Amino acid sequence: MTTQTTIGNNGATVSQTLLDTMNGTKSASSSSSAAGTTSGSDLQNTFLQLLIAQMKNQDPTNPMDSSQMTSQLAEINTVTGIQQLNTSLTSLASQLTTNQQTQAANLISSTVLAPGDNFSVASGKATGFGVTLASDATDVQITVKNSAGQVVNTIDLGKQSAGTIPIGWTPVDKSGNALPDGTYTFTATSTSASGTGSPATLSAATVQGVIKQTDGTPGLVLSNGKTVGLSTVAAII
Repeated sequence: MTTQTTIGNNGATVSQTLLDTMNGTKSASSSSSAAGTTSGSDLQNTFLQLLIAQMKNQDPTNPMDSSQMTSQLAEINTVTGIQQLNTSLTSLASQLTTNQQTQAANLISSTVLAPGDNFSVASGKATGFGVTLASDATDVQITVKNSAGQVVNTIDLGKQSAGTIPIGWTPVDKSGNALPDGTYTFTATSTSASGTGSPATLSAATVQGVIKQTDGTPGLVLSNGKTVGLSTVAAII
């Protein structure tokens, strides 16, 4: 049963529960229960009504304490703002995921450069590969090895600017002879004013499909058997 309390001399009444909330005398368990069933907007309206009723009916010689009510109203505003922000962020994240899935689907049948250290040779032609430089380099060299781990050639790319560098190369050995069909690995070394480095290597592959990864982001299924995240694609060639 709800108890009503009279405020002032004009007979205005308000709920005793609301007065307890206003004055900070309501129990924690009751407050938690009310918070679970009442929206922030409803509580704001209730507090504003109480504030107006108090201002109209309080005894000038013994005014009611409004500090608790004002403090709680400010807290409600903060909670409501956080709830709205969370809703907006959730919606934005959902839209971004949808956009990523659309972008990933558009890449099917495209050839991309993604993290990797190998390429294939077939009928005198090599699949593409590349490197990513974090900074400008005065010289970049690519060391190519066969399946037995033997160095078959070294490619000198010379001076290169920072960024992704696709490499098109006719697969030949040090003597200029065509390399046999197979899979080859490669490493990269860069030289700059600050010293030597090891640029990230990239392999070319065709996007065959798109899957949803465990973190909810789209993954690209590549022709080389790997699955990579959309964000790891360095270039489309």
